[in-house]
Amino acid sequence: MLDIASKSTAALLPTDIFFQTAYWAQVKARLGLKPLAFDLITAGPWGDVLVLLRRWAGRAVAVVPQGPEYAPPAEDYGVFLERFSLALAKSLGPEVAFIRYDLPWASPYADDIRESGLRAFPEARVREMRMNMGTEHWNLRKSFEDLTVASSLVVDIGPGEDAILDAMKPKTRYNIGLARRKGVVVELGGPESLADFHTLYRQTASRNGFTPCSLRHFSAMFHGLLARPGHTELLFLLARHDADILAGAIVGIAEGAANFLYGASGNIKRNLMASSLMHWEAMLHAKRRGCRSYEMGAVSPSDDPTHPFHGLYRFKTGFGGRIEYRSGSWDYPLDHEAYRDFRTAEKLARLDVGA
Repeated sequence: MLDIASKSTAALLPTDIFFQTAYWAQVKARLGLKPLAFDLITAGPWGDVLVLLRRWAGRAVAVVPQGPEYAPPAEDYGVFLERFSLALAKSLGPEVAFIRYDLPWASPYADDIRESGLRAFPEARVREMRMNMGTEHWNLRKSFEDLTVASSLVVDIGPGEDAILDAMKPKTRYNIGLARRKGVVVELGGPESLADFHTLYRQTASRNGFTPCSLRHFSAMFHGLLARPGHTELLFLLARHDADILAGAIVGIAEGAANFLYGASGNIKRNLMASSLMHWEAMLHAKRRGCRSYEMGAVSPSDDPTHPFHGLYRFKTGFGGRIEYRSGSWDYPLDHEAYRDFRTAEKLARLDVGA
């Protein structure tokens, strides 16, 4: 038995999943999406969920950003998602072409990657067979891309500062010290510095081949924070050397968890290792705010030089921590013809329906 009941997004329960907060609902509303919130009505403590509706080709797409938070046993993932999708479809109405989940749940392949030498997640066809096992309609589809990240580096910042540093690789500790010795300074910034950050961010996007978010997106994040104080927090850090801004970061804090959301680095003075010092300072700021973990985001699942995120793996694993392997993004089509059209457009244009 699984049912849902609509409620105000302001009534979303506190959570350490940043993208399932009432704050994130406000940010997305400012960017033109329609946020909805639902309680999960069951016999168990299954909580609630934030759903975002966005327009596409005269239809709507429902996105569940890093949710639902509640995770059933791995063998029941598909059955739970099918039941939840059918319940959600009744509330969303016929204009919704499909539901996309960016699941925070542990990947059923995590142990194989950690212990059995598996270097990457299996192909989509194999994962779909496993996810749909036990479902009635076999309708769950692996998304073309993951909305956020399926493999993320998480650093425990609960211990003392010396213990955190000792858990890092020697080269990372050296780079942090080098940046300090060379005069790099990391400061907290405010919304007035967003344009400078966005300039660096566009350089980063050009260098690494991804489509950057707009300045409007970052402005909405700070306006949303002002509209709902006390429940979430943003750390906005800028690393400077003399008159130059070398790197920047936006870190979200929710219920004792810090998440590195957006980062940027310039094309000059890269030998000063500003990004290493910036992450260390972000950890210290988050720790002082009571955070127990600092999530650095995307890495390759393993030390695989052929993976596009291998450079991120090498940099981020230098800070110690552990890789959390998650299930990634999954779709539940409601209108199969519209869903096929969307998949075609997504593959051709890498259309972003991000959380």
